[in-house]
Amino acid sequence: MRASSCFAAGLALAGAFFTGVDAAAIQTVTRNGRYLYTADGNRFYIKGVAYQEQGAVVASASNTFLEPSTFIDPLANGTACTRDLPYLQQLGVNTIRAYSVNSSLNHDSCMQTFSNAGIYTIIDLSLPGNGSMDRNAPTWTTNLLDLYIETISVFSKYNNVLAYNVGNEVVIAPNGTAAATFVKAAARDVKAYLKSINSNALVGYASIDGDATWLDPLANYLSCDPSGSNSGATALDLFGLNNYEWCGNSTFQDSYAGVEGQFAGYNVAAYFSEFGCITSPPRLWTEVAALFSSQMSPVWSGGVAFSYFPATSAQGQFGMVTISPDGTAVTTSSDFTNLQTQYGAVLPPNSPSQSGAGSGTYPSCPQQNSSWLASSTLPPTPNFAACQCLENNLSCQFTPSTSNYTAIVGALLDYTCSLIGQSGGSCSAISSNGTTGQYGAVSECDPTIMLSYVMSDYYIANGANAQSCSFGGNGTVNSKAPSSASAANAMASSCLASASGTSVPTLPAGALSPSGSSSSSGGGSGSSPNAASVVLADARTLMGMGVLVAVGIASGLWTIA
Repeated sequence: MRASSCFAAGLALAGAFFTGVDAAAIQTVTRNGRYLYTADGNRFYIKGVAYQEQGAVVASASNTFLEPSTFIDPLANGTACTRDLPYLQQLGVNTIRAYSVNSSLNHDSCMQTFSNAGIYTIIDLSLPGNGSMDRNAPTWTTNLLDLYIETISVFSKYNNVLAYNVGNEVVIAPNGTAAATFVKAAARDVKAYLKSINSNALVGYASIDGDATWLDPLANYLSCDPSGSNSGATALDLFGLNNYEWCGNSTFQDSYAGVEGQFAGYNVAAYFSEFGCITSPPRLWTEVAALFSSQMSPVWSGGVAFSYFPATSAQGQFGMVTISPDGTAVTTSSDFTNLQTQYGAVLPPNSPSQSGAGSGTYPSCPQQNSSWLASSTLPPTPNFAACQCLENNLSCQFTPSTSNYTAIVGALLDYTCSLIGQSGGSCSAISSNGTTGQYGAVSECDPTIMLSYVMSDYYIANGANAQSCSFGGNGTVNSKAPSSASAANAMASSCLASASGTSVPTLPAGALSPSGSSSSSGGGSGSSPNAASVVLADARTLMGMGVLVAVGIASGLWTIA
């Protein structure tokens, strides 16, 4: 390993091809058909690197991917971004991918630093664990939607956000493909919100690589039009593939010919959202020449090398640099210098022209089969006002006896639904089924509201007996709510009348505005080394978000015969 020389900070941005950017301005990137273009009409290729320090990783049987349980916001520490900029310039990147950000922190310093250098950002909207879709029990609820659009609102003032990812590797196997319905619903609602605020940012998703029997329909599903009217309202703009097929000094034919053929006729922009196999060290990065060649450029718009910072995974150890314990010095490795060489040598074709790219088409969605389970009927847009109305009028409300209520919601859902089932009732109102395309009227609400709903159901079914609302001291009777079944049903129907179908999301009340200051940012500049170390984002957005994983445990009991 070697330390970079002290004059690195003065280096100009290297290898920023066909981006048309300089230190004074950065151009807007838009999609035409399946290609990306800058405002001056030149083809844009993502020449990127993953830029996210790894949070805490706890290995367990349920965490086979070694996914972190916490995160460090890479765009909230202005000092660190300034430290890393010369090295990103040496690599010649024009894009960085950030996997988790905290909307309550200040990102001005980092985003301005990178914008001035002509570096775009791809921002994943999800957070580790509780702030993302549970691939085993996916939902699309008010909590996730509010988290996503609050993050977008905070970052909307920056001119170098290329795309927002609505998910990363949510679908990982054929038996989990029904989760794609919730990913597509998220893309639909995020796209509608971006349009409402006049944002040009793209909507993306990053997929794990997999067998063509389900990867092909996944990609096609996320870019299809369920309505059959050639509308892109529910389609992605940017499909990312986390591809690690090229190991060592491989060849196009051995590593990329298959996936090239799979995506040859794809209708929206596609790129490698991660690449950089580590199973045959050292990493030579010779796949870069292939990825940006005239052979692959008709299909792919570049890629993101993984990872700038050290990262432990099930495959092994990634990383191009190490940071000194005091956070001030960067030491680069051969992974860094090899990628620098490869990125510096590529010059992809500036074709097709923007005028020749077309506006794109959106085909019908894939049919269901044994390896593709997703319905073309999507869940509705989560409606916070409707869910809040419902919660305020439920007769038995969840009032946890402990502040750590995330640990008990799943168990209480299990317990309550089992009691309802024993009485011949059903918890179908809170269930979601991405295969049948059936979504309970309350399934879009915060899981704590779902719990209050089933607790109220049980309470009323037992004659509004106060003891039936106890649930170990975690329930409280709402004296202002209806106590009869007919009145309760009428109230629920009234509250949820506007909760079906789709709508344009709005920013939650009390959310941070694009110009708002953050009480959590330490000094407002984002330059404190400790300011970016967080476990959860703004508690106002995430209140109730933490129960999603716990609710996943209960999902098998939500629909009781």
